[in-house]
Amino acid sequence: MEFYNFSKDSGKKISKFNSDFVMSRIIQTVKETNIGCMYIEENGIIGFHKAGVPQLLLIMNGEGYVRGEKEQYFQVQAGDAVFWNKDEWHETKTSIGLTAIVIESEGLDPSSFMAREK
Repeated sequence: MEFYNFSKDSGKKISKFNSDFVMSRIIQTVKETNIGCMYIEENGIIGFHKAGVPQLLLIMNGEGYVRGEKEQYFQVQAGDAVFWNKDEWHETKTSIGLTAIVIESEGLDPSSFMAREK
């Protein structure tokens, strides 16, 4: 399990084309990729399971806890990104609810765009 950050503070100010915004780069893929949005309600859980492909979980709102194979939980909140390799056991749970984007694809390498944390 690897932790990354994509918060506004980790982004870069973009002014090209008279733009005025901050972009936090996340990932680039060359293989087939599935992207979904998960809405986990209060006291919800994504049960303990093995990742079928590498996956990147981007916490958008709320907060919760993630774990890998060991029963050691790590708190996550908006702006945090968690990466699991293929076949890595993991679980996500929350007491207050959270919304997350999940990106699943062979060959994901979040370290090429985001700085590692924790």
